Amino acid sequence: MSVARTLLGFDFGMKNIGIAVGQELTATANPLTAIKARDGIPDWSHIEKLLKEWQPDLLIVGLPLNMDGTEQEMTAAAKRFGNRLNGRFNIPVEWQDERLTTYEALDQMGIRSKMDSRQRSDVDQLSAQLILQSWLNQQ
Repeated sequence: MSVARTLLGFDFGMKNIGIAVGQELTATANPLTAIKARDGIPDWSHIEKLLKEWQPDLLIVGLPLNMDGTEQEMTAAAKRFGNRLNGRFNIPVEWQDERLTTYEALDQMGIRSKMDSRQRSDVDQLSAQLILQSWLNQQ
């Protein structure tokens, strides 16, 4: 018997955090929203509102790695964010390699760089969806 868990996926960034929602039953993820962050610190009350609304069983946080798989400065920031999510809301967190998700999101949107996008939050939401979808695909 499989458990049909609800998941939220996060594309952590210092200025914006993309969020997606997914279901294990259908193994699908959808973009949800993007929230502003100040130097990597999100609006925790906004996250709390989303968690109350969606009641996720598991949170998936994208792990930004260098192309060779080594960690970088943003890797530590994303881990801090995930650990704070877990500490504040007591919901388990798992990590998903997010290499190339932003580029894939930009490609799907038909734009060359995030700076070209008037809707950067759309890029962040789509990146979160891609992170969550790749986690679901690996299960």
